[in-house]
Amino acid sequence: MDVSTVSSENEIDKPRQADLDRCVHCGLCLNACPTYRELGVEMDSPRGRIYQMVQVASGAPITESYKEHIDLCLACRGCESACPSGVQYGRLVEAARAEIEATTERPWLTRTVRNFVFRKLLPSPALLTAAGAALWMYQVSGLQKVLRATGLTSLLGPLGAREALTPSAEIPFFFREIGKTFPAEGEKRYRVAFLAGCIANISFARLNEATVRVLQKNGCEVAIPGGQTCCGALHMHAGIRDEARRLARQNIDAIVDGGFDAIITNAAGCGSTLKEYDELLEHDEAYAGRVRKFKSLMKDVTEFLASIELNPAMGPVNATVTYQDACHLAHGQKIRKAPRQLLAAVPGLTFREMPLSDICCGSAGIYNVLHTELSMNILEKKMGNVNLTQANIIAAANPGCMIQLEAGVKKWGRGGERVMHVVEILDEAYKAKGKTTA
Repeated sequence: MDVSTVSSENEIDKPRQADLDRCVHCGLCLNACPTYRELGVEMDSPRGRIYQMVQVASGAPITESYKEHIDLCLACRGCESACPSGVQYGRLVEAARAEIEATTERPWLTRTVRNFVFRKLLPSPALLTAAGAALWMYQVSGLQKVLRATGLTSLLGPLGAREALTPSAEIPFFFREIGKTFPAEGEKRYRVAFLAGCIANISFARLNEATVRVLQKNGCEVAIPGGQTCCGALHMHAGIRDEARRLARQNIDAIVDGGFDAIITNAAGCGSTLKEYDELLEHDEAYAGRVRKFKSLMKDVTEFLASIELNPAMGPVNATVTYQDACHLAHGQKIRKAPRQLLAAVPGLTFREMPLSDICCGSAGIYNVLHTELSMNILEKKMGNVNLTQANIIAAANPGCMIQLEAGVKKWGRGGERVMHVVEILDEAYKAKGKTTA
């Protein structure tokens, strides 16, 4: 893409007046907003942030205060579910961040780190593998255990608090499966493509494997197309939309013409962005038809499995389970019933609904790394609601939520609770059936 194209894209990356005008300032969004619930500050509510966007759109300068209030938003989109006027707040806050990104000269070190993480690391299997190997060595060497046991992480200040959120590195990494096709078990009913993600290939390799197995159990031939890359969700949240567009085009080119019945993701945050590629590329006429086709095929794995005749050959999972709604599944994709429907199909499982299950857990992409203290305050309240259920398994549908909830279990849990993806519970049930019939 040439410089003129990037420049023109930056011009359209700001909140649209038509979207801003949909807000009638009724305030029904306030109680749905985690930062407002925590801080009680109007400017850190959806209504307050939209008011500030309106001022900037009217010519007010982009101040440090404005940047801070926009940055403190989790972009959980809970306000969208509460809004009677259909305000597309997620679109607005991402556009505001893109406008800030296009008009802000960051310090050299910050700019260098952001460029490396978003433009080099996340799209690169080689760099992610190297980073994952280093993380694995840190964990298996015992260094992590020693630092945590001795409390030395507390000497690191804010870095110590962030270390508690470090996900596990799972050897072997899932990158080795990209480019392969896995046959359906029994009659082939569907041919699907699986988007493996970026960091998930390192830290959720076993979840990705479980996803493939469950799809196979349900008559799916599962292709993991080569050429796929990071979905761009983290880039969108950070306002780096030019790179998000590049990644979107790469994923579309790698998958859309493969003759698939569905394109599957097991990450709710990724899925929300993948389903909105048409908005991201709405000014790219060359991709107009292809992006519509891509969107029509895109499914969260729970959404897909709940829409087909689910293979009932499951053994019992004798556990009490509660479910945490991933924000970008419940509010972004409007999917609430499907995960619960799948859990209800598992023999032996006792389900207990969590109070305020659709309030954000505080993960929000890399929000828990950038705003750790506020994120942990939100998580502590979430864990109070989890503990009320007395569940020994906390089910989720998004890897980011799982990392956050695992940190919550360690700090505020009752002891011994497992955090599992809905698909991992199904995988366990299918394995249990195999044991009982062996």
